[in-house]
Amino acid sequence: MNSIELFRLALKALWANKLRSFLTTLGIIIGVFSIIVLVSIGTGLQSYITREISSFGPNLIYVLPGNIGQGGPLGGTFSYRITLQDSKNIQQRLISTADVAPVIEGSSTVRYKNKENKSAYAFGTTSNYPKVVLNTKLEKGIFFTLGQEKSGAKVAVIGDSMYEKLFDRKDAIGKRIFIGNSVYTVVGVLKKQGAIFGVDRDNIAYIPVLAAKVQFGQDNVSEILISAKNEALIPVIKNQIKQTLLKRLTEDDFSIQTAESTLSTVKNITNMLSFALGGISAISLLVGGIGVANIMLVSVTERTKEIGLRKALGAKRNDILKQFLLEAIMISVLGGIIGIVLGIVVSFIIAIILVSSVTPWSVFLAFGFSILVGIVFGMAPAIRASKLSPIDALRYE
Repeated sequence: MNSIELFRLALKALWANKLRSFLTTLGIIIGVFSIIVLVSIGTGLQSYITREISSFGPNLIYVLPGNIGQGGPLGGTFSYRITLQDSKNIQQRLISTADVAPVIEGSSTVRYKNKENKSAYAFGTTSNYPKVVLNTKLEKGIFFTLGQEKSGAKVAVIGDSMYEKLFDRKDAIGKRIFIGNSVYTVVGVLKKQGAIFGVDRDNIAYIPVLAAKVQFGQDNVSEILISAKNEALIPVIKNQIKQTLLKRLTEDDFSIQTAESTLSTVKNITNMLSFALGGISAISLLVGGIGVANIMLVSVTERTKEIGLRKALGAKRNDILKQFLLEAIMISVLGGIIGIVLGIVVSFIIAIILVSSVTPWSVFLAFGFSILVGIVFGMAPAIRASKLSPIDALRYE
């Protein structure tokens, strides 16, 4: 029996039981759909975080409190001992090779007249900050100057969402706002930056670091940001930072991270997330495969007389096996195609609302797995059908 005839017979058998075939195909559709959508979300999340971190600048180095390499805050080695003086010492050491911007961070209510922003943050930093964090772009006004920084002037540069909440996007330059109980004059408004790691960077007021020291009553910094003037200098700069800090601190008191190491960590985490989500989705595809096996076994039982008649008329065992196996594969292929189309469409919709990115490898993996499921779970019913004795099959009631 040629391939065209086998295909025609398999299609006819599936069409004869349209509802059952559809319900069987549904398990494959859901499995393939789930793999594509969930892997796309994981991949999209990785691309988004990578893009956001890269926007800070490829030469950025972070000095953070605690030894993150040994667990950081979650591992119990968190230390809040880095001070403004440490930042100054680093700046003096790197005067010709990098720009430095410490950050004193605190949550605070920000008010303008009768409008209040209770979920805002205030970042005390230096006038160097826009040079260090490259995506700090101004929409209006200026960033505070070196003179304002050194004098601890009560001036502020506000983020985009804070600008909208307090001023409804009307003129804010020169207006006075309350950060906590202190009055600051707005000198600049930043362009929209978005959120990263759950922090809305548009809901921040940037103030001179000395003003923040007084505002929050602390000298400890939450981080020191360093931008190397040349990427090739990063290893040397990291070593110089470490040497400078170890004069006063221990290795458990700080961590030095680069944009590259942060991206590597993020990629490892999101890759694991994508594979985990894909693995979970594959379980539903296996369940769909069990459904294929079950329905094909039922089909073999129902068509026992047909099998006996075909064998009596000269059909070979191999022809019967191929026919039933082809039916199982056709169910898987059809389910795979529909699942791929639905998965891609839904992933594009998610990309508009959140983050998602369809990757060719996830499509091929899902489709290949669906075919494999059809072959594996369709083999047992096909073998059973091919082994039926023509005489016993014709006598079957």
